[in-house]
Amino acid sequence: MLIKGFQKLTVLDFPGRTACTVFTWGCNFRCPFCHNASLVTQQDDAFYNESEIFEHLEKRKNVIDGVAVTGGEPLLQKDIERFLYEIKEKGFAVKLDTNGSFPEKLEGILQLGLADYVAMDIKNCREKYGMTVGVKNFDIKPVEKSIELLRNSGIDYEFRTTVTADFHTPDDIEKAAEWIQGSPAYFLQNFEDSGNLIDENCRGVSRNEMREMLKRAQKFIPQAQLRGM
Repeated sequence: MLIKGFQKLTVLDFPGRTACTVFTWGCNFRCPFCHNASLVTQQDDAFYNESEIFEHLEKRKNVIDGVAVTGGEPLLQKDIERFLYEIKEKGFAVKLDTNGSFPEKLEGILQLGLADYVAMDIKNCREKYGMTVGVKNFDIKPVEKSIELLRNSGIDYEFRTTVTADFHTPDDIEKAAEWIQGSPAYFLQNFEDSGNLIDENCRGVSRNEMREMLKRAQKFIPQAQLRGM
């Protein structure tokens, strides 16, 4: 596992649990608004050793009950299944973040019961997916398959969209919500400049625009919510 970051305690990243967060290196997308750009573009040998993660879990097992695995894109990791298995074997719940472009790996993880909660990014409506993820001629089919896998998985999951002024309009959000209608949870989160971006020119939208986008999303997913506002 190529682990580039480790947050020892969070009450935000894993709904309903006190957790730690593991950040894997590498991603197949190049979203201009990515707030973890160093996990995507920075190449060096400064990685965490897995033993550090598991030692921390052992020490804090009376405080922490979950591990959020995010990135980058965790499903790029060759040994992600083994890593999640070891976390589960130690008695911790697993939340997996993914961009949905590796449905075969996701399906295997779901079948093996290696994730208790999955958060999948819906980057935009179908028509604007490629430009939003920074991949020319992007094939949407793997993302569509991942959506269906989660719908039929029987586990807790959410879809979420990071909204920017550069790539998203209310019409786009309405189309995205129609695409995933019937889902149990859909969150819209406004872009915030982390200072660690692929494109430093990205901007968020106003509160009123976020409210309008939520109103559009709720046409198809009544329980859709704004996150971070």
